[in-house]
Amino acid sequence: MNRSEKQRLNFEPWRIRTIIIIGVAIFAFYVIRLFSLQIVQGAKYQDMATANRTATIREPATRGIIYDRNDYILARNIASYNVVITPAELPEDEGARQQIYRQVSEMISVPINKGNTDETTVKNYSSCSSDLGITQIVYIGETNYPYDPIQIKCNVDETTALKVREHSMDWPGVDIEISPIRDYPTGSLTSEIIGFLGPIPADMQAKYEALGFVTRRDKVGYAGIEDYFQDELSGKNGLRVVEQDVAGQIIRDVETPQDSVAGNNIRLTIDTRLQLAAKTALVNEINSWNRILGKTMSTNGVVIAMNPKTGEILAMVSYPTYENNRMARFIPSDYYTQLIKDPTRPLFNHAISAEHPPGSVFKEAAALGILNEGVVTPDYKVEDPGKITIMQTFYENDPGTPRDYVCWIYKDTNGGHGMVDFLTGVAQSCDVYFYKVGGGYGEEVPNGGLGIY
Repeated sequence: MNRSEKQRLNFEPWRIRTIIIIGVAIFAFYVIRLFSLQIVQGAKYQDMATANRTATIREPATRGIIYDRNDYILARNIASYNVVITPAELPEDEGARQQIYRQVSEMISVPINKGNTDETTVKNYSSCSSDLGITQIVYIGETNYPYDPIQIKCNVDETTALKVREHSMDWPGVDIEISPIRDYPTGSLTSEIIGFLGPIPADMQAKYEALGFVTRRDKVGYAGIEDYFQDELSGKNGLRVVEQDVAGQIIRDVETPQDSVAGNNIRLTIDTRLQLAAKTALVNEINSWNRILGKTMSTNGVVIAMNPKTGEILAMVSYPTYENNRMARFIPSDYYTQLIKDPTRPLFNHAISAEHPPGSVFKEAAALGILNEGVVTPDYKVEDPGKITIMQTFYENDPGTPRDYVCWIYKDTNGGHGMVDFLTGVAQSCDVYFYKVGGGYGEEVPNGGLGIY
């Protein structure tokens, strides 16, 4: 061995120490890192791994049915048929796929190709409300969850659904999904009472998700009985915790499944027949006066029929109203915009929320008051000349300003009802009678009448 070879084999000690230190440092780094992942943060990463391989599925609950007092259905659930495709079950051969797309397209009138599948389109995609073709919709489903059926067309008729089912053997991956939607047999006749459903509002998303609802799938009440009795009608969604692979295919149940609980049915005191009679009479009356006077004098009105012995509401009409069946599957933006911009406010329930002058309805309260307080007896008579004059004062020693108060009959006859007792006053809706017994009138009705209580 020559000298040059000896020099190459003769390492200096500091070089060896440096290599050893670097090796020990690298080994120590990986040991510490392994300790951190396995021991210090082991529980955290174990939970993350479990979350990646498990999924929570909420099975929808059946919403309760709403009946009137005679068991006539006012709100129910009906089947909606949706054409769906499971991407993972389609043939791998592209030619076979395209043949299925063509045949499905001809049957349900959805184009094979339309639109694009850029990142924005995929992110904003919403089933049943997009304008994409079959190829694009399947691509979105295949990209996200290939083992989950994706809706190609929603709410097809039953005949089309049966035809698709007949071809299920020839079209692997194509199927019919049956989902419930709300149906209102009485429609606009009772829409102000029943209301309608809509998607979960963004500001209430956390509340409903904590109760087991699924955002963008489940619906909640937006008005009327559907809103007021939301908790009773909605029921409780079922729960499945499943293990799945990376493609989203379900492998097994991790926990014992919890079945969904159907919502409670509700029976109202409303009589649909009386509701129809009341609404018909109201609309005819409004149209009649507008026609007689040759101009629009009134555009809205209310009828409430109550059983005075029990307080049951037998009919409650708010006119104008809306057609809640048009919002059964989704709320059309054009129709909703039309309703909220309508100056007659059809979405507003005038029967329970509006402030209108009570008119002659207030005479019922005054009539009960004068009898209960003994202001007059039923046989006591007061004179209705058609018009009385009251001195209107606002402060002490105010000389007052005379103001005329007339009965409704005075406008046509320039006279009144004459001598009026309680029954005549109620039957003829005599304004002057109630002016006098309600507020007093000299010696004719002493002690200031019923007065203000």
